Amino acid sequence: MKLTTQELLSCSSFSPVCGGEERPVEGIYCCDLLSLVMGRAKAGDCWVTVMGNVNAVAVATLADAACILLAEGMAFDPAAVERARQQGIALLRTELPVYEAARLVEQLGGGL
Repeated sequence: MKLTTQELLSCSSFSPVCGGEERPVEGIYCCDLLSLVMGRAKAGDCWVTVMGNVNAVAVATLADAACILLAEGMAFDPAAVERARQQGIALLRTELPVYEAARLVEQLGGGL
């Protein structure tokens, strides 16, 4: 069984910010440099970052990311949340460091 964004939204270690469309999570990409994400993230990735602005949502849309997982206790800007709602992108946040958040997504997905 594949991991979905809805399953991530229900994980107790992650706080849902915006539900978005239910999508399969195909992989994980960790990066804070938007130009790298645009060129290297794969469609269906759970993007783990500390960037919670509207530009991050735009990049997630371009990269066709399944969701954005904001780590390190960071918060999404209100404009980013509104844009994610419009684009159907799931937003989550966590207090976990980037590495630990990515590992948890991997474990939930059975190694993806």
